[in-house]
Amino acid sequence: MSRMMTQAAVTMGQLQQRLDLIANNMANTNTSGYKAQTSNFSSLLYQQMNNPPNDEANTTSRSTSDGIRIGSGAYMSSTNPLMTMGTIQTTDRNLDAALVNDNQYFTITGDDGQQRYTRSGNFYLQPQQDGTVALTTADGDLVNGVDGPIALQSDFDSITINDRGEIVVERNGENAVEANLQITAIDNPRVLTRTGDTAFELADPALAQVLGAGDVELQAGSLEGSNVDLSEQMTAMVNTQRAYQFNARSISMSDQMSGLINQIR
Repeated sequence: MSRMMTQAAVTMGQLQQRLDLIANNMANTNTSGYKAQTSNFSSLLYQQMNNPPNDEANTTSRSTSDGIRIGSGAYMSSTNPLMTMGTIQTTDRNLDAALVNDNQYFTITGDDGQQRYTRSGNFYLQPQQDGTVALTTADGDLVNGVDGPIALQSDFDSITINDRGEIVVERNGENAVEANLQITAIDNPRVLTRTGDTAFELADPALAQVLGAGDVELQAGSLEGSNVDLSEQMTAMVNTQRAYQFNARSISMSDQMSGLINQIR
């Protein structure tokens, strides 16, 4: 295979990954708490092809070697979540809550026991084997309170999350605060690693600061929407498709040139 075809084929594979990333962003336009992903491209290693100078006199003041640099294509070097805050939408649902500060996160626990963070505040109740009811995310992860995963006795009449992150439970006509959501502040969102559509992990727990009850501020009965800009994603998709077509055309042209060379007698 020629160098031209190799470069184009390698780059097309990486462009396909970017198209998959853009498609995932667009599919989660209406996902609560979803953060769009961006991608960065870098050049692969190149090879220096040195040619002997035709005239040694031209090399007197030359600062670079005589020849050309042939690259090996491009690759998607990194993906980063765009952690800007989405639009808060009112739902009037008792178990919906939206964080009003963009550097704060709900703390959750996955099936593997790993602590994670999310901006998605659409919570649900899930019965447990011990007869209690756990507060969970839409993906089934346990929602953490200040004393660990929140689990309540099931004999309640109603349950509500208020603007201070308190779980208010009504039993026999009386209201009582039976748990508090654990809200964590992470000043540098780049230290977070995406583990799902709306969940993130933190390699160093020391970078997270658990807020006190008086510092928690929510908007109850609301949800933070996705921060995906659909028009921006459409533009990125068109540009990526054109780059993909350009590389595909390069392979086609290289194949035609090889065919013409092979016909020479």
